[in-house]
Amino acid sequence: MALEAELTRLTEQVAADEARRTALQKQQQEATERRARLTQQEFAARLGVPVETIRNWEQGKRMPRGPARALLAVIARAPETVFAALARA
Repeated sequence: MALEAELTRLTEQVAADEARRTALQKQQQEATERRARLTQQEFAARLGVPVETIRNWEQGKRMPRGPARALLAVIARAPETVFAALARA
């Protein structure tokens, strides 16, 4: 019985941690867009990704990984520099 209760508690904790992670990532993405002062469509165009990708990130359906996540972190700190570099690419 104690094992079952512990498994239930751990399962609930993992679900809560995942929900917090998803919410945090969504907030980070939205903050990045606000900082860049762009619409979803403009932001997607500058990154060279479909607008659906931005929507999926914001809705928590998918999370940015690898290079996309790194790029978003840089955009959060220096959006104009990144967008100027991407425009020349």
